Order: sequence, then structure tokens, then C-alpha cells
Amino acid sequence: MEKISTTEPDWSREYCTTFWQPSKQLLRAIRGYQRAQASTGFIATLRAKWWVFCHRFWSVICACDIPINCQIGGGLLLTHPVGVVIHPDAIIGPNCLILQNTTIVGGVVLGGHVDIGAGAKIIAPVAIGDDARIGANAVVTKPVAAGTTVVGIPARVI
Repeated sequence: MEKISTTEPDWSREYCTTFWQPSKQLLRAIRGYQRAQASTGFIATLRAKWWVFCHRFWSVICACDIPINCQIGGGLLLTHPVGVVIHPDAIIGPNCLILQNTTIVGGVVLGGHVDIGAGAKIIAPVAIGDDARIGANAVVTKPVAAGTTVVGIPARVI
């Protein structure tokens, strides 16, 4: 099995192969809006408005709250985006995996290739190291070192 990079985004993880891939369409809308905001001119303004519309549509379809201006590294994988809440001040590293009903508050910095299980809550402004794994329903209130797995309430290393 090929190791997933913690620094180089794997953009193929976000690529839409069909129209009805809500999580990938949501990420596409976020990326499109951020590109349009980086440009200037009338056409860029129209594109930004289009991407805002798309973001709102796919946010409702996905039933998640991922702000259009959040800092997401490339290669984010949202297999089941229902209930995912990410604060706009959180920083998501490249090639992360976030499962359903996950909450990430402001000030959180996820490293590269962090896997977050279903129902996990990161409720303190902490740093999560590269290749870390957060178990399902874990409540993280302290920093997580690179390469470790944490589970439980409160989360502890196993």
C-alpha cells in the first residue's frame, strides 16, 4: 500500500468523476470561490457569486458547515460529510480524512494526513501532528503528537 504524503496534496482525492458527489462538489465550490477571490475584475466577481451559490447548495445537500473561506489543504477526503462542522479559523493540512459528525473549533491546526473518525470533537485550539489518527467519538482537548492514535473521552494515546 502506498504511503499518503503529509506535505504534497493528492488532488485526485477531491476530483469529481460524476455530478452527484456532494462532498467533492462542496470542496470544488470552496476552491472555486477562493480562486475567484484571488482574482480581480468584473468576471471574477461574478464567478465568486456563482461559487457562493454552489457552496450554499452543496452545504445544504451535505448537511455540513464548512465555511467558504476556511483554510483547507489539498486532498481533503470527506466520505460522509453529514454533520461536519469546521470553524473558519481552523487550518486543515493536506490529505486529511474527516468522517461524519465531526466538530473542529477555531485555532486547531491539523497536520498532513490526519484521519478523524466519526463523531470526533476537537474542542480546544490544539495542534494535531502529521499522520495522527483520532478515533471515533474521541474528544480532543490536548495536542496530539505526530504518528499517534488517540481515543476516548477525553482523548488519550493508545
